[in-house]
Amino acid sequence: MVKGFIFDLDGVITDTADLHYLAWKELGDKIGIAIDPTFNQQLKGIGRMESLEKILHHGNKADVFSAAEKAQLAEEKNEQYKQLINRLTPDDILPGIPSLLLELRERQIKIGLASASKNAPAIIENLELTSFFDSIADAGSVASKPAPDIFLLAAAELAVEPSEAIGIEDAISGITAIQRAGMFAVGVGDKNVLQDSDYIVPSTAELSVSTILEAWERHKSEHV
Repeated sequence: MVKGFIFDLDGVITDTADLHYLAWKELGDKIGIAIDPTFNQQLKGIGRMESLEKILHHGNKADVFSAAEKAQLAEEKNEQYKQLINRLTPDDILPGIPSLLLELRERQIKIGLASASKNAPAIIENLELTSFFDSIADAGSVASKPAPDIFLLAAAELAVEPSEAIGIEDAISGITAIQRAGMFAVGVGDKNVLQDSDYIVPSTAELSVSTILEAWERHKSEHV
């Protein structure tokens, strides 16, 4: 029996990828590293410091900054990002998500958030969705995806076994993390990119509690 749904944030609940991109681009301009939307795809689903390391490597400046300077650069990016996320409203929730959360509530299925963003609580609050979530796992306390830690933490906080939980993600690293945690992985996006998902839909508008549970049942019966 499924007792919990655990959501990624970016690309599943709302799309802050553009805001991350704008904040990283501003930082890149400051330190002389050009960042374009194509390169930005490499930053999807990973943490702040790992993103910064990728940017510095991309600009051939991996060894230019000290650890303290890198921490300062990451903090500058985050301050800019926080200013941008303050503009988020419920209108920025992705299609289908409000009805999905409502149905999970009606079915008394617990709801958790497993996001790489340390700003997740603030974003959820700006979207006016805080009351739906039984747990928001602290990304700062565990290893980044594709490690399973954030999903395992979310499941523990929901008091459900991983085998009783379903994870929803839009990034390869997230799908890997869900499966390493021993959960059923729902992918949102391009089937050619997220082909390892246990179940996949092209967009959040196609997410449905009943069809996800049916897919989970099929998967369970096939892997007895």
